Amino acid sequence: MRKFGFGLSILSLGALVACGGGNSNGGDGEGGSVNIYSPETPEMTEELAQAFEEETGITVNVNYAGTNNLVNQMIAEMDNPQADLWYGGGGLLPFESAIEHGFIEAYTPESVSDWEAYENDIKVRHEDWMWTGVEVFVLGLVYNTDLVDESELPQTWDDLLDERWEDELQMPNPAASGTATLLVLSQLMEKGEEAGWEYFDQLYQQMNAMPDSGGAPSQAAGTGEAQIGIGFDFMAYQMMERGESVDFHVPENTPILVNPVSLVKDGPNPENGKKFIDFMMSEEGQEIKANWNHIPLHPNVESQSPLTIDSLQEHAMDLDIDWVVDNYDDVRNQWRERYQ
Repeated sequence: MRKFGFGLSILSLGALVACGGGNSNGGDGEGGSVNIYSPETPEMTEELAQAFEEETGITVNVNYAGTNNLVNQMIAEMDNPQADLWYGGGGLLPFESAIEHGFIEAYTPESVSDWEAYENDIKVRHEDWMWTGVEVFVLGLVYNTDLVDESELPQTWDDLLDERWEDELQMPNPAASGTATLLVLSQLMEKGEEAGWEYFDQLYQQMNAMPDSGGAPSQAAGTGEAQIGIGFDFMAYQMMERGESVDFHVPENTPILVNPVSLVKDGPNPENGKKFIDFMMSEEGQEIKANWNHIPLHPNVESQSPLTIDSLQEHAMDLDIDWVVDNYDDVRNQWRERYQ
């Protein structure tokens, strides 16, 4: 049984957006283009794209959407792939599931070719290089500091069922968002399927909205539309930098894992896709990630996040990847049948 975690072994379809002009039919070679599918922060991904374009002259096209919508799109396009690489999905779980579907392929970035699958107790890459971790994500609670006192913060995921939080919570829609799928998979794995679904029957009733976007619940916490939004650490810290009244809370026993990038199998511009992955893993690319409050993996890049690997270890949940691969699609389908 394969597991990961700090204790054992230490992401609606959008329009195609050209970040630097040109089109997606340039092909590999001098200049050309690269097509990226990603659910991550558009402004951050565009900053990465612009820096890459300046360095290489390659035009970057980014298709932004929720993780599960992008996964469905890549499956539908397998006979004629449109993406060259896929970046981000609420952590590595959807990438593990994608291996079974067969729409990603192995690539070893040169700058991290000496990485073992586990570095400092963190699983940082797939054993056969089907994906490579770009940063570390922490699933937790983004809360409005004007509406929620630190002393009353939920310490566990079960505490969200308290009547105090009725109609005061938001989480993303697991049918669309990898962020929410991670929550559902982790709780079903932890509690067992029967008790896990009973938990979500109750948690669903606590929500005042369930938007498709993984970042929307965090934004709702910032505006006061919700008092707590379920999201990732960097979402809260980016909002704090903008002066919004939010903070991030790490519950006990929560998913903490890397967020990967992968080459799409038979994409139209494979060599340019490899170049972009290399750039993301470079010191320059990782500095951009750090400046957006992501926890980088490059040893020479200092994290701007207040969270550290050491401080997170006691909160980290161990997750069974084999169970995820076997149940990923079924869990999403069950969610739709139950709640939509």
